[in-house]
Amino acid sequence: MPQTIDLKHHLLLAMPLLDDPWFQHSVCYICEHNDEGAMGLIINKPMGIQLNDILSELDINPNQPHSQNIMQGGPVSPEQGFVLYQDDPVDVQNIMVSDHVRLTTSKDILSHIANGEGPDGAIICLGYAGWDAGQLEEEIANNSWLTVPADEHLLFHTDSEQLAEQAAKKLGINLSQLTGQSGHA
Repeated sequence: MPQTIDLKHHLLLAMPLLDDPWFQHSVCYICEHNDEGAMGLIINKPMGIQLNDILSELDINPNQPHSQNIMQGGPVSPEQGFVLYQDDPVDVQNIMVSDHVRLTTSKDILSHIANGEGPDGAIICLGYAGWDAGQLEEEIANNSWLTVPADEHLLFHTDSEQLAEQAAKKLGINLSQLTGQSGHA
């Protein structure tokens, strides 16, 4: 029986052969991974809407404009909001993903962000990506994903357009040199 690797607080970089439109060219942050499956957020695909649009829809009046892009978090529950954020300066219900990364679905954090009282770094997504037990491991074995340990700088201080390239550099990999062909040694 293969040993299960805990990929919580890791990034998945879509390999060139992954042609599913939801995941093609994506960077997915894994928030939970256990023997029942995995849950993550795609954090590099802007939806074309900004935080101001969401705040307006939720009747939250910001004290300043917020042009932060909202990310297309994944194909599951696309109407559900998820906020991945750094540390915990605000009192909202959350899940601790790592020592310095938390996840919440509470809209209270949006009020804090709107009023300038929010976390130093936050990624706001609609929807999430989910895998059944063993599904993610199988996709990795089939060369659909490259796994990279996450860190707060990559998550919260790297432009979404540069995220895949910068994450791959952590492994010494140049993404432009990867091919769509796969094999096993």
